[in-house]
Amino acid sequence: MSLNSALNAAVLGLSAQSTSLSVISGNIANSETTGYKDSTTAFSSLVTNPGSSTQGNSNGVTTTTLTNISTQGLIEADTSATSLAISGDGYFVVTDASGDTFYTRAGDFSSDSEGNLVNSSGYYLMGYELDDDGNPASGTVPTSTAALSTINIENLTGTAEATTEASIVANLPADADVGDDFSVDVEVFDSLGTSHTVTYTYTKTAANEWEVDYSDPVLTSDGATVTGTSSGGPLTITFNSDGELESIEDSGGTDVTDNATLSVTGWTTGASDSTIVTDFGTAGGSDGLQQYASDEEDGDMTLYSVDQDGSNYSEIAEIDISNDGVVSVTYENGVSEPVYQVVLADFTNADGLTAYSDTVYRESNTSGSYVLKTPGDGGTGTIASYSLESSTVDSTTEFSRMIVAQQAYSAAAQVISTTSDMYDTLISSVN
Repeated sequence: MSLNSALNAAVLGLSAQSTSLSVISGNIANSETTGYKDSTTAFSSLVTNPGSSTQGNSNGVTTTTLTNISTQGLIEADTSATSLAISGDGYFVVTDASGDTFYTRAGDFSSDSEGNLVNSSGYYLMGYELDDDGNPASGTVPTSTAALSTINIENLTGTAEATTEASIVANLPADADVGDDFSVDVEVFDSLGTSHTVTYTYTKTAANEWEVDYSDPVLTSDGATVTGTSSGGPLTITFNSDGELESIEDSGGTDVTDNATLSVTGWTTGASDSTIVTDFGTAGGSDGLQQYASDEEDGDMTLYSVDQDGSNYSEIAEIDISNDGVVSVTYENGVSEPVYQVVLADFTNADGLTAYSDTVYRESNTSGSYVLKTPGDGGTGTIASYSLESSTVDSTTEFSRMIVAQQAYSAAAQVISTTSDMYDTLISSVN
């Protein structure tokens, strides 16, 4: 090996260790960057004259930078429900302001001024809308990122739920006289969230037999203003000799024990007509209406509970993101509903993704094409809310590598210095 070859090898060594130090520096600088994946420098020998036994086997070194994209970072707790971490494989699908698609593990999302979920680097979280039953609003599960939309919570301003079901648990006194009646006020909500009161009146018509009828609804706020027209009654309620509900029949003699229906039409509020099925109990059971002697023989009705499933209009109280990526909102009235599905992109070789600034990646020939999956399905990881994935950088390891790179750089510089001295000696001998 000539002095020139030695000099070239040393210069390549300086360059290689400079590259290594640059990678180490970048890792240390991003030790606190959410979702950052550390890089390493791989060294390999450079043979300039293959097959030669007289020129030396190696005339230098080459380097390759490897990014450990598929490495899982430590999941740490955060204070925001929209801070998301992936435990396992997969990448959030995000877009930049221009609409270009990227993939990332940086889940520090928050709502911007327009209600879009965006991370600290300005990339918007993508998913698809769900209907009230948790199914895709479009009718199909998207398989392409082009079919996804930005997750936005600004438009979810509030909700109201019309009453569709009611239930009453009560004891109608067996010792009441024929003709005695008792009333139960039931609060119901129309489709606009306005509260109304419908009075259910129970009248004893014979031994073990009662009749129930519905009043027209009135505004709950004043108790006097009639707001609609009720129909569906009267109904005949029959009990057996053991005080258990036997049957409920409408005016035509049809058994409606399981589907006694109150209909309200002509709401003065402008709401849609209402159909309310009242659960009076199971035939042969005592889970609803029953008929036994009254307490202390006072001849009075005992009301245990009145429930219904409607609610007034209210604003969003909180947002929840489940481990399978379902974004749900809970309103102040207690109603909760799913609104979006977060999806994860999976790759055959995630380490082959092309890295960009802001800890985002793009698909490449090496990575393979993406496959959209629901978190937790098909080998993808689950999502943890109130959490962030920390950087995979280990500062101790990086400082150790930095010392090695520094020593190797100094050694290569010493080779150059020694080679220079040898050149000086050679030139002096010629003179």
